[in-house]
Amino acid sequence: MEAGGSTLGPPPPPQHCVEIHAVVPPPRRSGMQRLRNRLKETFFPDDPLRQFKGQSPATKWLLAAQYVFPILQWGPHYTLALFKSDVVSGLTIASLAIPQGISYAKLANLPPIVGLYSSFVPPLVYAVLGSSRDLAVGPVSIASLILGSMLRQEVSPVKDPILFLQLGFTSTFFAGLFQASLGFLRLGFIIDFLSKATLVGFMAGAAIIVSLQQLKGLLGITHFTKQMGLVPVLTSVFHNTHEWSWQTILMGVCFLLFLLLARHISLKKPRLFWVSAGAPLASVILSTILVFAFRADRHGISIIGKLEEGLNPPSWNMLRFGSSHLILVLKTGLVTGIISLTEGIAVGRTFAALKDYRVDGNKEMIAIGLMNVVGSFTSCYITTGAFSRSAVNHNAGAKTAVSNIVMSVTIMVTLLFLMPLFQFTPNLVLAAIIVTAVVGLVDLPAAYAVWKVDKFDFLVMLCAFFGVILVSVQHGLAIAVGISIFKLIFQITRPKTVMLGNIPGTDIYRNLHHYKEAMRIQGFLILSIEAPINFANTTYLNERILRWIEDYEAEDHVKEASGLQFLILELSAVSAIDTSGVLLFKDLRRALEKKGVELVLVNPLGEVLEKLQKADENQEILRPNNVFLTVGESIGSLSATMKGQSSTI
Repeated sequence: MEAGGSTLGPPPPPQHCVEIHAVVPPPRRSGMQRLRNRLKETFFPDDPLRQFKGQSPATKWLLAAQYVFPILQWGPHYTLALFKSDVVSGLTIASLAIPQGISYAKLANLPPIVGLYSSFVPPLVYAVLGSSRDLAVGPVSIASLILGSMLRQEVSPVKDPILFLQLGFTSTFFAGLFQASLGFLRLGFIIDFLSKATLVGFMAGAAIIVSLQQLKGLLGITHFTKQMGLVPVLTSVFHNTHEWSWQTILMGVCFLLFLLLARHISLKKPRLFWVSAGAPLASVILSTILVFAFRADRHGISIIGKLEEGLNPPSWNMLRFGSSHLILVLKTGLVTGIISLTEGIAVGRTFAALKDYRVDGNKEMIAIGLMNVVGSFTSCYITTGAFSRSAVNHNAGAKTAVSNIVMSVTIMVTLLFLMPLFQFTPNLVLAAIIVTAVVGLVDLPAAYAVWKVDKFDFLVMLCAFFGVILVSVQHGLAIAVGISIFKLIFQITRPKTVMLGNIPGTDIYRNLHHYKEAMRIQGFLILSIEAPINFANTTYLNERILRWIEDYEAEDHVKEASGLQFLILELSAVSAIDTSGVLLFKDLRRALEKKGVELVLVNPLGEVLEKLQKADENQEILRPNNVFLTVGESIGSLSATMKGQSSTI
């Protein structure tokens, strides 16, 4: 017998009158009503139409417009005081977005100017459609890394830069289309397959890979591997030691330490957020001046080079839908779309919780998706809400999405008038900026928390981490998601069943393993099933329950007594049942009758009870006086019946 706990002698007579409550079946519903309710709970759990009930037609049109364009909801109430706060935060995140935009574009193997393009148009679209007040939109490190690494598997950004750029825009289009479709079709639950453990491991592994990739810029290496794994990167670093440049290393380490120090100061004193926010731009300006003044570009320090002036050129004519690379851009768009969408929604919800307002997940998917679709038409690559920029935006006092508009206008001025100033910016400072930005993605406290709570989740996290750093970013993610899905399947096919016992002096029944004082009742086997019952687990449940019975009857103290008379199944945790589940109860009933044991059901929920009634025309399962609301009621009633039968005999 697996459960412990001693056994109460013959069931004691109730010390008070046991009031038996009849289990009332739920109201009859048609199949169409049940289907409609199930679809509503699956796709519309937030019930977005509730605000339209009882409103006039004009009000409904206004509410509909505000639902589609959240800016119409807060725009009419916008004040000068709010604008002042948004201007400060917008200028602050712009100082961070400019160097990060250039850096992340290079991380994606795209022209640096594309990073600034991607920080100009998408924020304007999000300001109109987005529901977050704090989300700062732009390129992000992980999506940039994935985009560049996946496209580079088939196309070289050096040998064929035009084709590579076209595939980048096309991948962005498909990513946005996928993201918006999830929102329109209310399928946001798909991204929930990326569990917390998966994301912690994936982000940490990706941060390490991103950082290692920056060794090319920090060491001055010219010939660097195209692969993303840990071994190829380190092999490339140490096989090309003859290319290391001491000038690049010295300058790179100095700026890296400066950026890390600025980040540390802002973490220790959040009021000094502007230190880490302004440090990247200050590094770009200072390093550019140093390179120009000493002509360091002639002494082994590589620079960005000349950047084009002007606003985003149209790129819809560069999208390639019928090329031989269609599968590649579809796959790249799907992976980058999921990752950027997950990051954007997670960041938005994090800061919304801090300010006590709500972010609509489906609206965020539509907003992020449409801004990427529009971005693919205007020379932008994949963008989302970046955590570092959003944190700065939040700390700078952003009140509305106008901060994104201010940032976008600042980027516009930069594109029109300031691009020549970046010509002598060294690549090493961009590498240092990227390393500093991704350091925060290695979340050791979160990893420790996963270890304490769930060891299997910790295994998933490790698989994601080592899959990313040893294989590739996309394969590491796929491995972690696959293991997570396996865990779900395992939990469905092997649901938990526990034996309950009575807490002495009460009518409370709890798990015998968790409550050592709980005691079994002689003649009763009380089991709790803690999962939906369906075709995937009925065979297991049938075998497991029969094994519980065999173990019970094999015990010495049971052999000496009257034996098992009642099997009580506590069903309050069974939220759903299918046809195979109904057959399980019928099979159990027949098997128990041969043993002289009565099957008793306790607290079957509405849907479960409804399906059992429909399938139980001959009352094989739901017989009189064998369905109760609580275990205590069933024990009291059945004990009284047993005593009555004994006294009659």
